[in-house]
Amino acid sequence: MYPGAYDPTRPAVVTADGGRTLTYGQLEERSLRLADHLRTSGLRRGDHVAILSGNDPRFLEVYWAAARSGLYVTAVNHHLTADEAGYIVRDCGASALIVSGELGELADHVAQLMPSATLRFDDGSYEAALAAASPEPPAEQPRGSDMLYSSGTTGRPKGIEPALPEGDIREVPSTFQLLFQPMYGFDEDTVYLCPAPLYHAAPLRFCYVVTATGGTVVLMDSFDAESALEAVERHRVTHSQWVPTMFVRMLKLPPETRTSYDVSSLKVAIHAAAPCPVEVKRRMMEWWGPVLYEYYAATEANGITFIDPEEWLRKPGSVGRGGLLGEVRICGEDGKVLPAGETGTVYFERDELPFTYHKDAGRTRAAQHPDHPAWTTTGDIGHVDEDGYLFLTDRRAFTIISGGVNIYPQETENCLILHPKVADVAVVGVPDSEMGEVVKAVVQPAPGVAPGPELERELIDFARQHIAHYKTPRSVDFTDTLPRTPTGKLAKSALRRAYWA
Repeated sequence: MYPGAYDPTRPAVVTADGGRTLTYGQLEERSLRLADHLRTSGLRRGDHVAILSGNDPRFLEVYWAAARSGLYVTAVNHHLTADEAGYIVRDCGASALIVSGELGELADHVAQLMPSATLRFDDGSYEAALAAASPEPPAEQPRGSDMLYSSGTTGRPKGIEPALPEGDIREVPSTFQLLFQPMYGFDEDTVYLCPAPLYHAAPLRFCYVVTATGGTVVLMDSFDAESALEAVERHRVTHSQWVPTMFVRMLKLPPETRTSYDVSSLKVAIHAAAPCPVEVKRRMMEWWGPVLYEYYAATEANGITFIDPEEWLRKPGSVGRGGLLGEVRICGEDGKVLPAGETGTVYFERDELPFTYHKDAGRTRAAQHPDHPAWTTTGDIGHVDEDGYLFLTDRRAFTIISGGVNIYPQETENCLILHPKVADVAVVGVPDSEMGEVVKAVVQPAPGVAPGPELERELIDFARQHIAHYKTPRSVDFTDTLPRTPTGKLAKSALRRAYWA
């Protein structure tokens, strides 16, 4: 469906503080006006629109304008430097750029790249452009798509270019709607909390699905543990999406704070983006009940697995089974499919190549299986059990090889994050003359906890009690903060490079 199919007075998007509301009538009219403005500016099917903004309700206007015009929309991370953001705008070949002036110098710098094709949210040009455009639905509204960039945690961001879908938005649902609406029961009674930035794939695509199915999106400016709980209570949130880091931060709130908020309205709490420590998920289930639904996918949308609460309690640690977008295949370094229980690279089996990396044939080939070009991987490793359930181990790029033994940092991180004196942790391999590399933990201590040799010894001893000794850090460094993306992923490449320089 599309915004115009719903009661125009219904709220489509509200801000978590209750200060702004975008109704379905407004979303329909304003996205049509913006689509008309883009058409009269010369944009045609397959052209690109870039947007640089915080979590503003108008973000969804831009997405829907592209979705009903056959355009690609590229959302740009506003936490990047001006040069990094500018690289994405240039690389995607944007014909139009929409920026929020609230971003100050960053918006100014990026807008200078294409001053003749820039609309701003706050200087009147955006509203003036919409006021001058037609709100009449055109005869054809070809479906567009997003073209998003990887977070860059393992290198420079890559543009992920899917083929443009066929059909009219008024007649053909998107693939994301077909997947997620029945899986999670999105409908007109849905109130969906979005605590993550819209420039990332999952928040943006889920907000699109909610507004395609008549629900209400509640937008947070940024994640804060207590503010998120307050938003759930205030808006009687039914559906939400999280990353494991958010769970950890909510669980580490004082018990009296956590229990003071009513979260009983939650029916579905979706999580993805990174493996969730088993004990963290158990504690969330004890608190929120059996409402945690997990999926494993990537911005590339090359495949997906799902697992519901009941399945997870039977298969703790699993991210589910594939099938809806291709079967999971675990392959060794020679490309051969491995049997159940053996660890290798995670591929999704498809009949056709589901994506390419924009203007980068080499990276596209690197993601393809050597013998089956339509099978693709994003670099994760794991295994499937005898029932076909996938268990992730880590990313291939972060595997530590110490004395010829593979060590997966995620397992050590999952152990240490449960220590009450740890606020955040990253585990990396560092050079060692004898072993090649050894395990090091980089820890952000909890508030009020003093770093130093005593804490280092305590954390190493804690790890040795819970995981194999060879996986235990040989040393611990302390830091005020760790580099994480706003969706909770560790930017581990930069951290690791500092030790190997």
